Amino acid sequence: MAVSLRVPDDVKKRVARLADAQDTTAHAFMLEAIRDKVDAEEARAAFLAEAQRRLARMKKSGKGIPAAEVFAYLDARGKGRNPARPKVRRMP
Repeated sequence: MAVSLRVPDDVKKRVARLADAQDTTAHAFMLEAIRDKVDAEEARAAFLAEAQRRLARMKKSGKGIPAAEVFAYLDARGKGRNPARPKVRRMP
């Protein structure tokens, strides 16, 4: 698949400067940038899909952990404490 991109002059200059600093070509720099963006978007889509699956499972089972308990647990962990993990239970 052939692709042609019209890159604005200011972006071309920025790419050329950064590519030179990394001792690579502007073409290779742009390919890496595109790959990085595609990888990030695929990871984001997978994360969202997993979140949707888990939410559906939680709604179906009726079980979960109240957000306030999760936040309190994470806050304590962030402060170096070792609190007990919140328990899963049927939600109202």
